[in-house]
Amino acid sequence: MAGSRLPRQLFLQGVAAVFMFAFASLYTQIPGLYGPEGILPARRTLRPQGKGRWQQLWETPTLLWEAPRLGLDTAQGLELLSLLGALVALGALLLSPLRHPVIYLLLWAAYLSACQVGQVFLYFQWVEVGACHGARRQSPGALRAGRPQVLLQVLIIITGNYNFFNLMTLVLTTALLDDQHLAAEPGHGSRKKTATSWPKALLATLSLLLELAVYGLLAYGTVHYFGLEVDWQQRTIHSRTTFTFHQFSQWLKTLTLPTVWLGVASLVWELLSALWRWTQVRGWLRKLSAVVQLSLVGTATVALFLISLVPYSYVEPGTHGRLWTGAHRLFGAVEHLQLANSYGLFRRMTGLGGRPEVVLEGSYDGHHWTEIEFMYKPGNLSRPPPVVVPHQPRLDWQMWFAALGPHTHSPWFTSLVLRLLQGKEPVIRLVQSQVARYPFHKQPPTYVRAQRYKYWFSQPGEQGQWWRRQWVEEFFPSVSLGDPTLETLLRQFGLQEKSPPRTRSANSTLAQALHWTRSQLSPLEAPALLWGLLMAVGAVRFVQALLAPCSLRSSPLAPVSGEKRRPASQKDSGAASEQATAAPNPCSSSSRTTRRKK
Repeated sequence: MAGSRLPRQLFLQGVAAVFMFAFASLYTQIPGLYGPEGILPARRTLRPQGKGRWQQLWETPTLLWEAPRLGLDTAQGLELLSLLGALVALGALLLSPLRHPVIYLLLWAAYLSACQVGQVFLYFQWVEVGACHGARRQSPGALRAGRPQVLLQVLIIITGNYNFFNLMTLVLTTALLDDQHLAAEPGHGSRKKTATSWPKALLATLSLLLELAVYGLLAYGTVHYFGLEVDWQQRTIHSRTTFTFHQFSQWLKTLTLPTVWLGVASLVWELLSALWRWTQVRGWLRKLSAVVQLSLVGTATVALFLISLVPYSYVEPGTHGRLWTGAHRLFGAVEHLQLANSYGLFRRMTGLGGRPEVVLEGSYDGHHWTEIEFMYKPGNLSRPPPVVVPHQPRLDWQMWFAALGPHTHSPWFTSLVLRLLQGKEPVIRLVQSQVARYPFHKQPPTYVRAQRYKYWFSQPGEQGQWWRRQWVEEFFPSVSLGDPTLETLLRQFGLQEKSPPRTRSANSTLAQALHWTRSQLSPLEAPALLWGLLMAVGAVRFVQALLAPCSLRSSPLAPVSGEKRRPASQKDSGAASEQATAAPNPCSSSSRTTRRKK
């Protein structure tokens, strides 16, 4: 119905905005992360192994296999893919005709292509949502918007808002419960729409109340079972767990399987509802078209639902083992496509006893060390935490993960040290976008080492200090170029340059265009660039909102879809014409003048 059109459009715009920021943020970091002089060059990940073209594409699904045909290396192809993805997502954000399943499938394919060469820096913040909206159908003729589905809402609440399983229920509502009316359904007038609006509003209200009640119960259960107590004077939270690990496992076992069956019941109900709507379609041609659409959408929805059950059931091994073996086989066949992922929650939150951080240091003589300050992660004690959103600084993010264990658990860190010793500018720009702020911008350091600290926020009374820190241990030993320790680590992790990169022709128009675009955007810091995109979108939408009333008032009213225009009597038409004459139209002064003359 029309009432659900606005929320769905807003949701689709939000998905497009996520893709736009994801591609734009990645684009700013490609040279330092994946370029020929980057930390993990992307060209190492795509090496033909004598396999067929389609087999190669299926095993490593990325569009970057076609980069050499365009005269680009893998990193340049990734730049082109990121730029096109950001532009397409921007178009979908601004233009409603571009909010089409094909567009979202292309965005998903583009980001999947980037993740295939992204390695450790793209292991997190994966965008699965594009595949879902590529599977939805904008206006299936046999499907009609239904009411808010309470069962699906309960399923979303129970399973939590962090996994692909709940996202599939949301896609199910947009795919199978479209707000378009049946084109061939008779008696679809305004009176019927008014008569059926109150049960939908009632169901929506009940759904909202149920959601609030369940969240309230979850909050109460968390406080009660974990025994949370807040000491406002000491600004601390105390917890005393009142259940054992065995009891918690039994609770998961009791809850997980019923939620799976609840999802199955909701899915079957919606499929049967859609099938019933299909039986109401008149005309064999429309009926045939509708059954084709219903078959495609239904099959895709059931397949994605089955796939999502596998990672969803990871939380409870018993339920995971009792799943249908066909679901496991289907998930294994398409796992590399990243259609569904489980939500990974840390067993314990880091930072309660101090946030571990790695601080890099450089020196020319091995005695006097200078800290290398990063733009976004904690370092300088007097620097406040910067505003990063919606940018995702991949290197700074991985530096935090590296601090959680020894450096051997993060092989890329050795490559980072090597690039800093070599003074590679693309990597330096990941540390400081303005190279002049980098302490070794004139000459690379001779030695580089890393220390591990624990950071805390400063106390309210401490002036000019945002952080407190305590040295823990040496994280990475002092090394220099040609050092045996460094060479051993590079060889151990397979990071040595076995052969120099093949230089491709930079005279092609496409390569020159990419180089020019990079030179124009490189002076901007990534958050400023992304905020500029957001402001540009806001400005365009504001102009669209100003122009929309004029275009609507100047155009004749379109009849409601599916309604037959009834001939109006002369009296009604005369009254309507008088009202139209008397109604002012601020968008057209010439029309008023013409009426007055007549």
